[in-house]
Amino acid sequence: MRLWTVHPKHLDRQGLLAVWREGLLAQKVLLGKTRGYRHHPQLLRFKEHNTPVAAIATYLINIWVEATKRGYLFDKSKISPQRTKRFIPETKGQLLYEWVHLTRKIKKRHGIPPRQYRKPTAHPAFKIIKGKPRPWEKMRNYATER
Repeated sequence: MRLWTVHPKHLDRQGLLAVWREGLLAQKVLLGKTRGYRHHPQLLRFKEHNTPVAAIATYLINIWVEATKRGYLFDKSKISPQRTKRFIPETKGQLLYEWVHLTRKIKKRHGIPPRQYRKPTAHPAFKIIKGKPRPWEKMRNYATER
C-alpha cells in the first residue's frame, strides 16, 4: 500500500489507479469494514489525525479530482462524505523520499520522466513540515544505487 504524499498530478496512469484502489482500501480499514491492513504503516498519519475517516476521504477526493481532469470515471460515491479542512502533517524528508521513489518508478515504466517530474509538490491534504522521512518507511539508499 502506498498513499503518496506527492500531488496526484505527478502520478502516471498506473500510479493514479493504484492510489485510488489503495486509498479506498485504507478508508475501509479506517471505517472498521475490513480486518486486513489495520496495522499498515501508511495508515499511521491518517490514524493520528483527529478525524481519520475525514482525513482519508479528503485525501481521496483530491485523487478523484485529478482522475476526473484526466477523463477517468472514478466512482465518487465510494468516498465517505466526511471531509476535513485540517491538514495532515508530513515531513519534507518523506515527500522528497517518495519523490525519488516515484520518479524512479516512472522512469522504469516510461523512460525519461517528463518535465512535470522535476520538482515535487505535495498532495493538497498534507502540510509539509521540517523533518526526515518517516521511521516506518522502508528506506532504500537511492544515492548509492545505479
